[in-house]
Amino acid sequence: MEKFGKSQSTVRLEDQRFLTGGGRYVDDITPEGALFAYFLRSAVAHGDIAELELDDARDMPGVALVVAADDLVAAGVKMGLKGVQLPHVDGSKRKGPLRPLLAQSRVRHVGEAIAMIVAETMDQARDAAEVIGLEIDDLPPHVAPVIGGEAIHPEAPQNEAFEWHKGDCAAVDAAIAAAAHVIRVNVPDNRIICNAMEPRGCYAEIADGRLHVAVNGQGVWVPKADLMYHFGLGKDELRVTNSDVGGGFGMKAMRYPETFCVAHAARTLGRPVRWMSERTEAMLTDNAGRDLVTEATLAFDADHKLIGYHVDTIANMGAYNSQFAQGIQTDLFAKVLMGVYDVQAATMSVRGVFTNTTPVDAYRGAGRPEAIFVLERAMDQAARELGVDTLELRRKNFIAPDQFPYTTATDVTYDVGEFSALLDAAVEAADMPGYAARRAADTDKLRGLGLCYYIESILGAPSETTRVVFEDDHAAIYVGTQSNGQGHETVYTQFLSDQTGIPMDHIRVVQGDSDLIPTGGGTGGSRSVTVQNTATLAAVDVTITGFSAFLAEVEGVAVEDVQFDDERFRIAGSNLTPTMVEVADMARDAGRSDLLDQSASITLDNRSFPNGAHVAEVLIDPDTGVVEIVKYTVVDDFGNLINPMLVEGQVHGGVVQGLGQALTERVVYDEDGQLLTATFMDYAMPRADDMPMIDFSTRGTPSRYNPMGMKGCGEAGTVGALAAITNAVTDALWDMGVRDAHMPFTPHRVWQMMQDARAGS
Repeated sequence: MEKFGKSQSTVRLEDQRFLTGGGRYVDDITPEGALFAYFLRSAVAHGDIAELELDDARDMPGVALVVAADDLVAAGVKMGLKGVQLPHVDGSKRKGPLRPLLAQSRVRHVGEAIAMIVAETMDQARDAAEVIGLEIDDLPPHVAPVIGGEAIHPEAPQNEAFEWHKGDCAAVDAAIAAAAHVIRVNVPDNRIICNAMEPRGCYAEIADGRLHVAVNGQGVWVPKADLMYHFGLGKDELRVTNSDVGGGFGMKAMRYPETFCVAHAARTLGRPVRWMSERTEAMLTDNAGRDLVTEATLAFDADHKLIGYHVDTIANMGAYNSQFAQGIQTDLFAKVLMGVYDVQAATMSVRGVFTNTTPVDAYRGAGRPEAIFVLERAMDQAARELGVDTLELRRKNFIAPDQFPYTTATDVTYDVGEFSALLDAAVEAADMPGYAARRAADTDKLRGLGLCYYIESILGAPSETTRVVFEDDHAAIYVGTQSNGQGHETVYTQFLSDQTGIPMDHIRVVQGDSDLIPTGGGTGGSRSVTVQNTATLAAVDVTITGFSAFLAEVEGVAVEDVQFDDERFRIAGSNLTPTMVEVADMARDAGRSDLLDQSASITLDNRSFPNGAHVAEVLIDPDTGVVEIVKYTVVDDFGNLINPMLVEGQVHGGVVQGLGQALTERVVYDEDGQLLTATFMDYAMPRADDMPMIDFSTRGTPSRYNPMGMKGCGEAGTVGALAAITNAVTDALWDMGVRDAHMPFTPHRVWQMMQDARAGS
């Protein structure tokens, strides 16, 4: 491990800046005199626009521009936002419905943008919106995620967005037919709103004759490519920057209409234009997460070996096909379909449904939490119905260490894993042997214990570039990822320092500028540290090679006589032991500026597969339904670590987001498509007193898919949390006759489950 990082829990470099108000978020850095953009949004879930009269708004004080869909079309702006479009189950391609930048003739969800008003002040923009003449003829809304109902798009009869299948149906059918035991379970996965601390925002300006768009997203290259597409711009006509970001979690990885409308306004007016979402506006328009219902079927032989698995899912797409949405509950779900279990007969079928609700897209984990939630709920249910120990059922079906590399039924190859050994560590850390005594001691509350053993597939672009530039006594590292608060500045600085000996306070990280960094994969899928640091390792190798050749020439020795020990160069027969910064100074003095700017690009053939066990222990008040998490234990396999403290922070954050979905968060629409949970008065974000202390430890098996042996950690906490807490609540309520415990476990819902069970008994 020494060669690839010292694995020290270095305090985050960013924190001093953030905690003292030094963060530079997109709304902090808007150009002086920027105009304000405001969007008129639909208050109707489904309807035809009968009238849209804008002239009175254009005449209001301070108004510089009012734009509707027809104005964008007249200006030559391409109207349809991009989105992944899956082939139909028979292989045919289906024409996807267009998602317009501004509503064209019809609105399809509450909050859909109809017009943009740009004015000198936000109050003037709002006032102008009030005088717009808007009439919408209501159409019947389709809110429930079921096939059928009033068609939202003519391209999608019965509101079916897609039908997708993967796996060998005949093999699974045969396994189910031959099974000694067949277990079926229905698993709803409730819709949630991301609610990043910093809502979405952007500004646009014309600078040096070019369009400059600043976003608060998860990278600059996707928005740059999309801006080039919508406006017909060449790559040199556009600059995109990404400042500090207060949380992304997948929701900020894709494009939204506001960015392009604001860019159009800046191009039209020749003045900078800014927009920042308000919280309720965000709840109405940010792409939501999850929202699917899955029926899982497990087939076991007489010895309780799992021999077949099938999942059948209905996935809510919302009103439009968002950028990555169709791939999430299909291909990304399938990557970990069978989790850590040795089963080769597995299939999944998914039908996507359009509804008159906000579109759904990536949210922390994007498909992998959904898949593991279904599988681990089903395994827990199977253990109960089969009357066997849940630990032993899992151990019996684990992929064994000697089976790696292991190719799953969905053609994904895991490189390494020691699942039984890690589970043993989790059992000890959670004191599972003492659980029976703790439960027996409870007289007034219901105690439950839940386990989830997860695995996830790291996603995102497999390629990345690192550039290292020596500047006097400092080094700048240019990276293609984008921090959203994870601590990238710290971990990239720490890793480069570990490899080169350059002091951490002499390294600065440069990110989020398409002029300075021509390519990059951005942030998403837990890719950043693994892919970026592999590129950094390659850049360090290039630098060492160049510096060694330079020193050999200066000293008149063979290049093989020059060695680097991660801190200093050493030359056989010489007392000269310069640091890397000192060699850079020597090269600068010698006029060798070519040595001061080093870069390398890499492409990983495969990504890593973090895995681990979550154990939740809960107490439930039978009179009120209040769920208290009294113990939460996580043991993870993240391979080799660079900064254990940052890893623990990522796991804590992921667990809290998973527990938030499981305990408090739930999006509710009424039958008319009105969002009933559009403020923090109605949408219950988890609070500190809802969360337990989290006991975290690691037991690493180094990945074989990157030279550092690392595995991504950013989404793992969420992947494991959903099933762990649901299984714990189920365990607590089982003896009361509750058989279908579904998230979120709010006091009223849990109380109602118990009342229904009593009534049924």
